[in-house]
Amino acid sequence: MNPYMRRLRQRRAAQQSSGFDNSVLDTLATSVILVGADGRVEAINLAGETLLEASASRAIGEPLSEILQLSDEWITLLHQAQSEDFPMVRRGIIMILRSGHQQTVDLTVSPLHGDETPKLLLELAPIDRLNAISEGENLWQAQASLRQIIKGLAHEVKNPLGGIRGAAQLLSKELPEPALSEYTDVIMEEADRLRTLVDRMLGPREQLNKRPCNIHEITERVTQLLAAETLGAIDFDRDYDPSLPEFEADPDQLLQVMLNITRNAWQAMPNDSEGVITLRTRSRRQYTIGGNRHKLVCAVEIIDNGPGIPDELLPGLFLPMVTGRANGTGLGLSIAQMITNRHGGLIQCQTEPGRTVFTILLPMEV
Repeated sequence: MNPYMRRLRQRRAAQQSSGFDNSVLDTLATSVILVGADGRVEAINLAGETLLEASASRAIGEPLSEILQLSDEWITLLHQAQSEDFPMVRRGIIMILRSGHQQTVDLTVSPLHGDETPKLLLELAPIDRLNAISEGENLWQAQASLRQIIKGLAHEVKNPLGGIRGAAQLLSKELPEPALSEYTDVIMEEADRLRTLVDRMLGPREQLNKRPCNIHEITERVTQLLAAETLGAIDFDRDYDPSLPEFEADPDQLLQVMLNITRNAWQAMPNDSEGVITLRTRSRRQYTIGGNRHKLVCAVEIIDNGPGIPDELLPGLFLPMVTGRANGTGLGLSIAQMITNRHGGLIQCQTEPGRTVFTILLPMEV
């Protein structure tokens, strides 16, 4: 059975055993958790599973303290809501998972009295995610505007280039000495080089050849190609979510996206460093990309332990001709972003010395 379908059946079984219908709550982007009077989780929606990194089949029936590291602030807030029988709201509270991973969330705790047993309904909205949605929408709009500018610029540049090349070609035929054609050859070669550069700035022009693809087949192909190219100088770690289903995409172009990013990561590493690149896949539910909300999104993280990206390059990281290497063209990340945008997705970046994370977000239809 498909791992995704197996997980879905386990989730439905957990819902039935809890006696709580999640069908409506599963459509919410806000994480919702129902906690009984005994402190055990009785229900959790899909967004809650993602946020708490725990499936419904694992979380339901467990004490909330087994899912989260409940600080004194959390315990006081939960007891106060229960004892005073009044909703409590706390902005910007730190949430720590059992894994040690922490996030800042807005928390609302509401007492429920639907039956004789009092319960608490917890609503958690990650502040980091809200900021990411806003930044992602701005980046999406900026990329759309950039594509239009590049198309107009390409048209204005390519027309005179064609005229320059044609004039140089005619001139070479009229020159009295064959040796002088060396100069017209330079003109034609440089015109051809500029035309090729403009074409690369526009990115792939062919239509997407979408078909069902497995994201892990693509990531494995990336590791094979880079391992051969780097002659084993880079170690690859894999952290895959096996439950991710196949989805419609152009695997060849997605391969190009991941190759561009991983190759940049490798080239940015010092020669004497022990380079490690981690490929991690996860699902994100009810996720917003460029103002569009998707039920299920595939997140591919490419993580390296290199020196990080200089602060001055970050604002224009995905713009053409922006590069930190003396011999770089600055087109790899720009093209990767364009291809991802054409899939309805987005690439985000977080960086600090010793850890840079590129996250490729791709909507999935299942």
